[in-house]
Amino acid sequence: MPGTGAYLVIGAIAAVVTFVTTPIVGRVARRMGWVVEPDERRVHTVATPDVGGIAMFIGFVAAFGAARLMDTFDPLFAQFTEPRGVLFAATVIFVVGFIDDVREISAPAKVMGTIVAGVVLVWYGVTMFYFRVPFLDVYILSDDWVPLITVIWLLGMTNAINLIDGLDGLAAGIVAIGAGAFFLYSQRLGDIPGMITQPNIGSLVAILTVGICIGFLPHNFNPARIFMGDGGALLLGLLLAVSTSVVGGRADPTNPGVGGQTYFFLAPLVIPLFILGVPILDTLFAIVRRAARRQGVASA
Repeated sequence: MPGTGAYLVIGAIAAVVTFVTTPIVGRVARRMGWVVEPDERRVHTVATPDVGGIAMFIGFVAAFGAARLMDTFDPLFAQFTEPRGVLFAATVIFVVGFIDDVREISAPAKVMGTIVAGVVLVWYGVTMFYFRVPFLDVYILSDDWVPLITVIWLLGMTNAINLIDGLDGLAAGIVAIGAGAFFLYSQRLGDIPGMITQPNIGSLVAILTVGICIGFLPHNFNPARIFMGDGGALLLGLLLAVSTSVVGGRADPTNPGVGGQTYFFLAPLVIPLFILGVPILDTLFAIVRRAARRQGVASA
């Protein structure tokens, strides 16, 4: 299992590459006209590039590639198909979001693109095995339910991040905190024999997510010089869905190593509810509002 230092190196690479490429992407976006103009729904007062997701995706790919070249991550990349699944699914969902940023696509088309990314994850085995319901029980998912629950979780997470991406620094900041918490949590679970399957891609995805958020945030703080757009928001949603699925969704509730320490079982639920409570509640309220107005749930 890779040490914490190796993960921090990968996170730093993601942060540096994202930080350096974001202003370059911003200049290209202005030349291409990939900007959003001020209006009554937006807080910014000047035309602002909204394809910062390009830099985030570049940072993700660069750090992912660096991990592949490091010997300490060889067991993960050599023995499992999951890394390829994450890379392919991230590419699919980023492309869907980028197209929506520059040309605008219908809400159903965006949902279908997200479902395709979810199918890619399932195909490569990036799924959850357990599903926790608040104050009720932990359900061991049958093979029939695994694909559906995994795709639904992805849809919910991507919509949650996409819907809160309205205030400068909010989405990237919340996701950085959430992913950071899951990284620490996955490291703790990794110390318990048999608690989660090792090597687990959740830690790598979580630290990558933290890195690209940290690299993007300096350019996105108020007043933002660039927005992540749907390309960035959907990418972050997918990465967060992956890390929560393969960490919280694989923490064995029957493992005797935790004894009576029930917080190990509750943490996969409590962490996202507390840290991601804002986007989750915002998503629920937004769905209710849009349903009442007969608007598409995935529309901007």
